[in-house]
Amino acid sequence: MFDDVAPKYDVVNDVLSMGQTRRWRKVVVEAMDVKAGQRVLDLAAGTGTSSEPYADAGIDVIACDFSLGMLKVGKRRRPDIDFIAGDATRLPFADNSFDASTISFGLRNVNEPKKALEEMLRVTKPGGKLVIAEFSQPVVPLWRTMYTEYLMRALPAIAVKVSSNPDAYVYLAESIRAWPDQDHLAAWLKDAGWESVTYRNLSGGIVAVHRAVKPGGPATDPAAGAKALANHTGPVAKLRRNTRPAR
Repeated sequence: MFDDVAPKYDVVNDVLSMGQTRRWRKVVVEAMDVKAGQRVLDLAAGTGTSSEPYADAGIDVIACDFSLGMLKVGKRRRPDIDFIAGDATRLPFADNSFDASTISFGLRNVNEPKKALEEMLRVTKPGGKLVIAEFSQPVVPLWRTMYTEYLMRALPAIAVKVSSNPDAYVYLAESIRAWPDQDHLAAWLKDAGWESVTYRNLSGGIVAVHRAVKPGGPATDPAAGAKALANHTGPVAKLRRNTRPAR
């Protein structure tokens, strides 16, 4: 399915998100807060759009995805980036290989997302960061209703006009609607062994950016994760520290 949509994947995403995808990705890069010379795993990287800011900043980024079609498109666009095929639940990397790991809009497509969180923990160095951007649940009831209507009605109709595989975007809408909310994902991160878990809502909760740290590194200010997310200068967004247990 992902191989089929690879040629127009980034363009279609821009159309369906009404141009918000780039702003969401900018928040992720800022939350990662990595520097030249560090090594980053960008999981579910697809065509490498999410990897480009790191490569442009002199950061050693590995773009990993299970779709060979996506990786081929990405390699043609950015031959300077290392694209590696890999399963998120069995990553082809050694323990403690990366200074930071990230996955944007791909975790819900993994068959065993909790196992993927554990794998990212394994390959990240002690004290290293994880940043996840994923579709989530709008926090205002009326906005949630409007968004659900868009997902199930408007999004597939638009995809018919702009995508080579509209059925893939029917799946997209259904997977977003079925995905756990912000607090559930925060609880999954803690269960997987991550600490200092925080998240920030973007676009009213359509997207949530979660940030966490692997235990074992230098002592971490408990508010550091929240501060890193709050430093973004875009529109006001809700920032919360997870305190509620999973339901």
